[in-house]
Amino acid sequence: MPFALWFVAGVLLANLTLYVLTGGADYGSGVWELFAMGPRAEAQRELLTHAIGPIWEADHVWLILVVVILFNAFPPAFARIMTAMHVPVTLMLIGVVMRGSAFSFRSYGLGNDRARRRWGRIFAIASLITPLLLGVIIGAIASGRVPPNAHRLSDFILPWMTPFCFGAGLFALAMFAYLAAVYAAAEAPDPALAADFRIRAIVASIIVGLLAGAVLLLSMRGAPLIWNGLTHRAWTWPIFWLTTVAALAALWALWTHRFALARICAAAQVALILWGWALAQYPYLLEPDLTIFNASAPPRTLEILASALAAGALILLPSYGYLLAVFKRGRRADAAVRLETRTPKPINLK
Repeated sequence: MPFALWFVAGVLLANLTLYVLTGGADYGSGVWELFAMGPRAEAQRELLTHAIGPIWEADHVWLILVVVILFNAFPPAFARIMTAMHVPVTLMLIGVVMRGSAFSFRSYGLGNDRARRRWGRIFAIASLITPLLLGVIIGAIASGRVPPNAHRLSDFILPWMTPFCFGAGLFALAMFAYLAAVYAAAEAPDPALAADFRIRAIVASIIVGLLAGAVLLLSMRGAPLIWNGLTHRAWTWPIFWLTTVAALAALWALWTHRFALARICAAAQVALILWGWALAQYPYLLEPDLTIFNASAPPRTLEILASALAAGALILLPSYGYLLAVFKRGRRADAAVRLETRTPKPINLK
């Protein structure tokens, strides 16, 4: 197998992982905005807003790279997915646009409080539906139900209307909400807010574990390739135990208020879940006939693409890291100032 093909396939998985760990957490923040409650509900929404803005749009660069790599490196797989799955893909893209527009209008618009609340609801609902559709699409790809020659109406609907696909969608939604809660607990300047998201993160972690088991059982009939890959390959148990250790470590860190460690362990847990799916499906891009070998572009195209990705990474990764460092530092300082101004000062009676 040419090195360029290995490199491009690895970068494709790496970009999907980065999108899940960054953009996925942004989707999860919208979920918690929808379910903000209690005496600190407004403070919870404000923390989530300041945690993802104004860098939230930059996270979509990883999804764009996934699409570009798939289009250039594996054109037959790209054509089949975008044709047969165009209904959920289009709905997901509409959700991305609606979510971004609502966030912008709510944060920077000139409307009154009622209008801002309306945009906030649209943002939260779009954040709920979009990751669900993303998981459904991944579930359809994993189940091998994407038809090679879709031309009837049923070919565009039935492949993703299965319990396994919707189970994968709910699983993706739960994982994103879990990441968002852990990240928010780590970034909260107020111990009370951190405690709110700590509880949400623990509950979400339990839900993720239950849904993982449910999706695995559904894969027995809904995605036999994934079931066999997750239960009968040599790497199955190492991945399983590493994921379990990361999940338990994240729970322990949340229970003991070690939020920085919890963030690392939660990210590792979600990344291992994603890699487990990729390894279970290897070498197939689309079962039963498209693999990374027979669906790849000509070697010269892969070499040019690999060179472009390597050169682009030298610019993109430092720039993205600098963006995070600058805006996250500023957001934490602003949050600390707002918290200090809200805290009543003790009265000196002397």
